[in-house]
Amino acid sequence: MPNQPRQLNRQDYKTLSLAALGGALEFYDFIIFVFFAAVVGELFFPPDIPEWLRQLQTFGIFAAGYLARPLGGIIMAHFGDKVGRKKMFTLSILLMALPTLAIGLLPTYATLGILAPLLLLAMRLLQGAAIGGEVPGAWVFVAEHVPARRIGIACGTLTAGLTVGILLGSVVATLINTSMTPQTLHDGGWRIPFLLGGVFGLMAMYLRRWLRETPIFIEMQQRKTLADELPIKTVVMNHKKAVAISMLLTWLLSAGIVVVILMSPVWLQKQYGFAPALTLQGNSIATVMLCIGCLLAGLAADRFGASKTLIIGSLLLAGCTGLFYHAAGTHPEQLFLLYGLAGLSVGVVGAVPFVMVRAFPAEVRFTGISFSYNLSYAIFGGITPILVTGLMAVSPLAPGWYVLALSMVGLALGVVLRQDLNHEDAVALQTVESP
Repeated sequence: MPNQPRQLNRQDYKTLSLAALGGALEFYDFIIFVFFAAVVGELFFPPDIPEWLRQLQTFGIFAAGYLARPLGGIIMAHFGDKVGRKKMFTLSILLMALPTLAIGLLPTYATLGILAPLLLLAMRLLQGAAIGGEVPGAWVFVAEHVPARRIGIACGTLTAGLTVGILLGSVVATLINTSMTPQTLHDGGWRIPFLLGGVFGLMAMYLRRWLRETPIFIEMQQRKTLADELPIKTVVMNHKKAVAISMLLTWLLSAGIVVVILMSPVWLQKQYGFAPALTLQGNSIATVMLCIGCLLAGLAADRFGASKTLIIGSLLLAGCTGLFYHAAGTHPEQLFLLYGLAGLSVGVVGAVPFVMVRAFPAEVRFTGISFSYNLSYAIFGGITPILVTGLMAVSPLAPGWYVLALSMVGLALGVVLRQDLNHEDAVALQTVESP
């Protein structure tokens, strides 16, 4: 470990830029499906089935991408810990770009019959496997490139980049839906966002050729300290506490993104009769503020540590989202302000990868993060919309109460990390410091 802490240099900024760009485009590829689920359902399933069954099957195929995340993420992380971070980082974006491109070219049910939805399902499974490796791989990649005292802003920047992918999907979907008639969209316009995503993904993969392997992995190769056993076995047997903390932090992350960013526009429309265009504008503002919040959380983690950042950030998340859910319906003129503040407070999730990359030793870091993150996201990311929707039958403010509960989880984790700080902080710094 050098005596003088290294500052971010030109190569670090290049690495961060390319990683964030690739992450944004890959996240766009993964979520663009949901914006065109209705037309895809009409084209890829028999025309004579009930509408509810068509929608159920369509969203089932969308959900299959989430179910494929743990397996794909663990396999890619295994090789990331064994043969190199960069190879898997490049493979993940190729594995996302090709299926996205293929979806844009797939024949529909009218041409292929039952084979059409089966091919669509296969492409979604490949996309899920890719995103399962991309997000943990990206966090590990940038964290092992930058100085240890800049890991927070590096991971926060990357998380903001992933969020930009959601915003990009929303913008593209809006442009296509407003510039085409429903018939034009049905006849082939729906293919455009998938084709764009595939082409952009291949371009991002090409740009990643200029990224270098992480200094920490190179050093492990030279010292022959790569994991001897299966990395997943080491993680499960020896790092149970790190896995538990990482899974709970991922639950906090998924609740913030899924409930506040993805579900709230529909909640505003159903509960208070907001126009879809207005909720989309508010959602765009919230997403931009989320990007800013991720950057601020990363800076705060570097400056004040993960514990204080999570404690204060979770309290702000509880306060700002509570204000949004309680006041948006009665003060519609304040929608943009309230939704923007809620989005900014969700930015506390920008500190999540800062904790996770420091929780596992370098030899099994990729596997540890991938296992914890993807398993948690598959469980909680999948049940959250169902649970919140069910609870809304009891209280229309169910989304707010759910986020409040997860804010308390974040607060508790901040306290736990504060108790562990003195014992583990020096070790954590050493295991992620670049040579």
